Amino acid sequence: MDEWLNFGIAIGIFVVFLILRKLFTTYLFKFIIRFVKNKNHLITTILESFEKPMRWIFVIIGLQLAFPYLPFDLLTAETEHRIIRSLFIALAAWGGYSLAGSTSLFFATFSKNFDFQVDRIVIPFIEKAVRIIIVVLAVSVIAEEWGFNVNGFVAGLGLGGLAFALAAKDTISNLFGGIVIITEKPFTIGDWIKTPSVEGTVEDITFRSTKIRTFAQAVVTVPNATLSNEPVINWSKMGKRQVAFHIGVSYSTKRAHLESVVYRIKQMLIDDRDIHNETILVNFDRFNESSFDVYLYFFTNTTAFAEYLKVKEQVNFKILEVLEEEGVSLAFPTRSLVIQQDESHEAIREENILEKAKN
Repeated sequence: MDEWLNFGIAIGIFVVFLILRKLFTTYLFKFIIRFVKNKNHLITTILESFEKPMRWIFVIIGLQLAFPYLPFDLLTAETEHRIIRSLFIALAAWGGYSLAGSTSLFFATFSKNFDFQVDRIVIPFIEKAVRIIIVVLAVSVIAEEWGFNVNGFVAGLGLGGLAFALAAKDTISNLFGGIVIITEKPFTIGDWIKTPSVEGTVEDITFRSTKIRTFAQAVVTVPNATLSNEPVINWSKMGKRQVAFHIGVSYSTKRAHLESVVYRIKQMLIDDRDIHNETILVNFDRFNESSFDVYLYFFTNTTAFAEYLKVKEQVNFKILEVLEEEGVSLAFPTRSLVIQQDESHEAIREENILEKAKN
């Protein structure tokens, strides 16, 4: 009878903690989140990261309190303690692993409070490094809890380090390539880059590779070792954007009109607020096959592609307006064909006609 009573007490304790878990999840935790959310986003992130591990704490505590009342011994007391401690370590690692995903928020708060800027390219590396450290520490502590010699395991890794390095030389080279990208910072996440391998926007940088989304919306994964050894053009780092082209006007254009067109176009570019005034070149450049060529070379203040195209369009319309007002037409490819009749052939033809007339 006492055995059944103890068994019922154990079940009752476990059920009570399951009910407490439900009440905590449904009411108390949500109340705390609502209370803290508008005051401190950092604390809210920490609480949300540990929400699921905290749910399981009630289950573990319920098991720990229910074990002594069980009428039979499934495990020894030492084994039970090791299991409980291992579970608590695993839950702490779980919460820390989830919290590591919010590294960007920690850096944003740090930057705001201490006026220290952290490049976005570093954050993914730190996030992954922290997660690896948490997993390694959790496994090491749990292994120590169960009596395994972690120091011997580490020494064994040292003995096999050379063989491992030879087998994973590509991975190691990619890792060092990632370190080069972080330290030299030729680009960061969100930059538009062009290399001999790929052109597009950087989406993610990991220990092994960099993910770049092309303008066709495909994602290309480039190993860091390859990317660190290639010339990289970072279009996002442009302070201004170049425009260069020729305008061909008809050969029928008078010199005075051509000079006026060159002067007015240059003055129009100087007066345009969207055009960078440091370098503006508008010159009668060459005599082409079928046109007088005027060369234009200038820069737009904007580097955004859509705005750049808009500025170019406005400039083109203004150029057309100048040409219309000056009465100058754009040239199109033309060729003059001159046919000359051979005089000797014409004389022979006339002699033949006379001979026929005599006959």
